[in-house]
Amino acid sequence: MTQATTIHNSATTATFKSLKCKECGAEYELKASNVCELCFGPLEVLYDYSALRRTVTREKIQAGPNSIWRYRPFLPVATDNVIDVGTGMTPLVRSHRLARRLGLNKLYIKNDAVNMPTLSFKDRVVSVALTRARELGFTTVSCASTGNLANSTAAIAAHAGLDCCVFIPADLEAGKILGSLIYSPTLMAVKGNYDQVNRLCSEVANTHGWGFVNINLRPYYSEGSKTLGFEVAEQLGWQLPDHIVAPLASGSLFTKIHKGFQEFVEVGLVEGKNVRFSGAQAEGCSPIAEAFKQDRDFIKPVKPNTIAKSIAIGNPADGIYAVEIAKKTGGNIESVNDAEIIEGIKLLAETEGIFTETAGGTTVAVLKKLVEAGKIDPDETTVVYITGNGLKTQEAVQGYIGEPLTIDAKLDSFERALERSRTLDRLEWQQVLV
Repeated sequence: MTQATTIHNSATTATFKSLKCKECGAEYELKASNVCELCFGPLEVLYDYSALRRTVTREKIQAGPNSIWRYRPFLPVATDNVIDVGTGMTPLVRSHRLARRLGLNKLYIKNDAVNMPTLSFKDRVVSVALTRARELGFTTVSCASTGNLANSTAAIAAHAGLDCCVFIPADLEAGKILGSLIYSPTLMAVKGNYDQVNRLCSEVANTHGWGFVNINLRPYYSEGSKTLGFEVAEQLGWQLPDHIVAPLASGSLFTKIHKGFQEFVEVGLVEGKNVRFSGAQAEGCSPIAEAFKQDRDFIKPVKPNTIAKSIAIGNPADGIYAVEIAKKTGGNIESVNDAEIIEGIKLLAETEGIFTETAGGTTVAVLKKLVEAGKIDPDETTVVYITGNGLKTQEAVQGYIGEPLTIDAKLDSFERALERSRTLDRLEWQQVLV
């Protein structure tokens, strides 16, 4: 349960060169590290784009596996022996009913609520992080999580035969707790919010030498989110959208979708254009939205208080970079309250048949808010990112979606219940019209 120093199965020439500080530009060896030693800025992976331009084509990508690993040259792993559990290539759904309800003409839904194996976008980042962890010789992997990441780390570690210990806030939804325990990791439920969990995990990482996917392995882990940009570009016929709306927790997903689009432009796979980036937060934990609205160049940490627990990070590591991207692309960052989040979950379900968790409800509610404020052009090609499955957060909508009509096993009982149901529907529509 300690870190070794060898790299396994490095059969393929790697296209990633070093770790580079996003603040001062200092470069470091490709080890398990996430903080610059000079300025304490975050590290990210640097690639050889000239080599990628020479070797990567649309045809080679399309001939690859039906998973995130079709983009392997853009990911920070050296091995051919990747951990592939079918993650990625989730549907890009052309919306019709939701689009009509909102008054949009070209709305698409990137649906990672059906991502494999644990029904959230976190399966992307964990597949990359654990492949890299194995290359670096880690035999025990871990994470600090608001739920989805713990599910993914536990599941993919089980598949890869790695020891696993994950940390979550103790008050998480039952579905997410169960969704980790089923894979038999060591699960630590910490009395505190995510930011407190994360601080503890930093101490554990330093003490035990484990591979924490979102701490010492973070530069590699975060690169997995780029595949949400790659897939959308490919699924749109090798074109970029005009506008994207995505949830904001740490801000990493937002920044990496942007990086993914830029990399495809850099190597000539798509034509460059300005894509507007808009972000979604819950009012009960909206430090990035507040920084955007107040035109600040720093993030003021907050204490989370929202049903949207999967994006409730009060001190987001990449928050200021998300603000910068929204500003420079002409996008927006908005927040919505818990009631609006619930309505967003219901709206997506009843129009498109997609049951999303609270993060998705937040994103749909912000999409609606931006449309109503005139901040999305109806003719823009807009992509909204749905990052997790509603089966994980059923508590959020209990009491807001009605009850089944209990009837006797007789035709007349059914007829009475049907008429009652139709009467209730008519009354609801009358209330909406008023």
